[in-house]
Amino acid sequence: MRVAIIGVGTMGSGIAQAIVSANHDVTMISGSEDSVKRGLERVKAGFDKAIAKGRMTSEQKETLLQRLKTSSSIGAVNDADIIIEAVPEDLKTKLGVITEAERYASGKAIIATNTSSISITTLSDALRNPGRFIGLHFFNPAPVMKLVEVVKGRRTSAATMAAAKAFGESLGKTAIEVNDAPGFISNRILMVYLNESINALDQGVATKEAIDTIAKLGFNHPMGPLELSDFIGLDVCKDIMEAIYLQNKDPKFKPAPLLVKLVDEGRLGKKAKRGFYDYP
Repeated sequence: MRVAIIGVGTMGSGIAQAIVSANHDVTMISGSEDSVKRGLERVKAGFDKAIAKGRMTSEQKETLLQRLKTSSSIGAVNDADIIIEAVPEDLKTKLGVITEAERYASGKAIIATNTSSISITTLSDALRNPGRFIGLHFFNPAPVMKLVEVVKGRRTSAATMAAAKAFGESLGKTAIEVNDAPGFISNRILMVYLNESINALDQGVATKEAIDTIAKLGFNHPMGPLELSDFIGLDVCKDIMEAIYLQNKDPKFKPAPLLVKLVDEGRLGKKAKRGFYDYP
């Protein structure tokens, strides 16, 4: 299968690695040569980690890289069977990308979005053929996480849903069908958990270390909510919460004041080397 991925940041490059590792042909697309190169380097670094852990050989890496192409032109989606948009979580940006992609896509191509919070139906309303549009919500890190939410918009066809689920399963992932609702299932649950943990810290209920340790030992989670927020990116958490809040006006999704403050200060989490914690 031929797959085009538009957007080559952390998620886009991770999705590309997961898909090419399942022996599909992938074209990574971004608007600039520099960003495409950075995305390709992320994929190579991911393969190198797999080699270091004994999960892949150098020969396998080189074979897979032969299936991976890059382009700075969105017109490169023209021969793709599936097109996945993985640009930042902003409605206007995503609408611009998917409508442009549809201009060049073949009539049989499925167009998918990796949005984690924006309505699939709202995005599909901008397309000429909304029946072939769907949500494919991968989780970070995409090469490792075994789940993909397959989100059906109001006009997504049954054939598109079946094909998208089969594609997710071809990657060795569990593809779970959910209906279109703010935050779908994963972020509907997760963002409330993260937001309330941040409020508890801000209100002095416990230290950040205590909150994270309670979650790890009490819930058997691999990392605590504040550590997880740093890992996701505090700006990403804020954007997701705001997107869900904008859609349903439920106050539990309104970003905690401390989260907004840290983002405004540039404390975005692990990628910025400082968030709730500092990183080397």
